[in-house]
Amino acid sequence: MSAEPPSSGRPTGPPSGPLSGPQGGPPSGPPSPGGGSGEGPEKPDRPWWKSAPRVAAISLVLVAAVVLTVVLTRPDGTSKSGGEVALQPAGKQGPDPFTESTARDDSTPPSPSALPSSSASANVTRGVDGAAPGLYGGTRKVGSCDVEKQVAALRKDPAKNKAFASVLDIDASAVPAYLRALTPVQLRMDTRVTNHGYRDGAPTAYQAVLQAGTAVLVDDRGVPRVRCACGNPLLPPVAQSSPKRTGDAWPGYRSSNVVVVAPAARTVNVFVMYDPESGDWFERDKGDTGTGDTKTRPPAHQPSPSTSTSPPQSSSASPSSPSASPSSGEPSSPPASSSASPPPSTEQEQPPASQSAQPQSSP
Repeated sequence: MSAEPPSSGRPTGPPSGPLSGPQGGPPSGPPSPGGGSGEGPEKPDRPWWKSAPRVAAISLVLVAAVVLTVVLTRPDGTSKSGGEVALQPAGKQGPDPFTESTARDDSTPPSPSALPSSSASANVTRGVDGAAPGLYGGTRKVGSCDVEKQVAALRKDPAKNKAFASVLDIDASAVPAYLRALTPVQLRMDTRVTNHGYRDGAPTAYQAVLQAGTAVLVDDRGVPRVRCACGNPLLPPVAQSSPKRTGDAWPGYRSSNVVVVAPAARTVNVFVMYDPESGDWFERDKGDTGTGDTKTRPPAHQPSPSTSTSPPQSSSASPSSPSASPSSGEPSSPPASSSASPPPSTEQEQPPASQSAQPQSSP
């Protein structure tokens, strides 16, 4: 069906300029936004599609909407739906390990006594400051991980060494120095992390909960960076809504008691730790493998998980050195401590004050 040609004098689209009309006054139509009489340098009859400020404003709104959608739905965003979280017992190597175990004690810690009920839901973030005394434990004078064994295992496999370095965003040649700057400890709370296996020549990231008693290497902000039972590099966790739990749950596990370690605001030069074998407290210098440990008095305050409704930030950025703090810190879901010693948060399960306990020896 052919279109009928327009009648003379009737435009077929938006006008190319101001409507013609009597010179004595403004054309008919809606008033200008300013409500003026038409006098002044700006013409009130200028069509909206010819107004640069209006077009720019509309474009900005559209761009902002697109960006917001991308941020909220991107795979590594802070509001990831579904997904899985692997429960990893302290004594098990887990899937796709980077190296053989470098943990000095592979035995699974005994089941802890039941913790008091927590008012926190599975969607509430529970963070513990990486500098808090009593957050970590171990055996005095003994490092929980064999750092030199970890260095040697990666050095003899350049492909794995390169993949390991890529996760932590450091040069492959810097891996030995990076590992030696970390501090071997044992978790005293079930802790949420992003773990990384090694498969088909590349690192594979997955969300995990590490059982209390797990041997890890932490950086100078108190954040776990290596799981010693498998040699896997670790990053802060990524938030997930209603994730499916996989793996083997241990006695005493409770998702509402899982914590995420938030990086300390300042460098932790000395970690105040608990020895579950002797019941003693001791101090371990940053980067020390245990040879310089010294006894100390029990801390006045032990770490208490801080609670918020915000999910943990995704952390694609990794520290370039042990002293760099991660961009995220905060976790999502959660479980109960499984260490033989009394869990640091046993007496403080309700949402704590926003302030985290600072170690007396921290600068």
